[in-house]
Amino acid sequence: MKNSLQVEELVLLCDRKGRKYLVKLTSGKQFHTHAGSVAHDSLIGASEGIQVRTNRNASLTVWRPTLNDYVLKMPRGAQVIYPKDSAAILMLADVFTGARVLESGVGSGALSLSLLRAGAYVLGYEIRADFAAQSLENVAGFLDQEAQQRYEVQVRDCYLGIAVDCLDRVILDLPEPWQVVPHAAKALNAGGILTAYTPSILQATQFREACDCKLWAQACTVEILHRNWHIEDEAVRPEHRMVGHTGFVTTVRRLG
Repeated sequence: MKNSLQVEELVLLCDRKGRKYLVKLTSGKQFHTHAGSVAHDSLIGASEGIQVRTNRNASLTVWRPTLNDYVLKMPRGAQVIYPKDSAAILMLADVFTGARVLESGVGSGALSLSLLRAGAYVLGYEIRADFAAQSLENVAGFLDQEAQQRYEVQVRDCYLGIAVDCLDRVILDLPEPWQVVPHAAKALNAGGILTAYTPSILQATQFREACDCKLWAQACTVEILHRNWHIEDEAVRPEHRMVGHTGFVTTVRRLG
């Protein structure tokens, strides 16, 4: 169990209005915000959950970031899969400890982080070398060495084929996931699950049509909406803003 905050550790600083700042603690540095500054040295060695004051007397609460916090604040080269969708993918694709997963369209590594946290071995295909490098950097910035050893990213086009077999899961975040269906059929174990994350329902429909053959069964497409609630004394109502449509999650299973 972690104790005091350490040098080079990531922390999340939260102000009273709910604004969050992801900071890596570095000796001798200062964190600056519109509400003033805080010395990193005043946080190093302190306990998580403390409240500190800036030089302008503004209050900041110090936390270790959750995976949800990190995904929303980490550096990105591509649009990330939102935590609400990553959570759905983990459940609908039934990702388990030790699962052999191919993820194509790695982007900034948001979904990779969730897959690795669940204990999977993840091979990523990404056509852009800069995105591949960013995903590796983001995983290294949050997960430990053991998780990093279960992660490999190759600069490769999944439309041209899958170079491994005996996979438990294939997860696609690609513009044309239907092009991968024949390759996934060869690479997946019987009973394995193929998942496609698509912004458009037309993409989901075309993917479903590509899976409409004797090799696949149990097709399912869902959309996840996320709405917070305001609860303060007797004032109870939905928040005015919500995370609405981001994408559709479609899963199918490989028949034996």
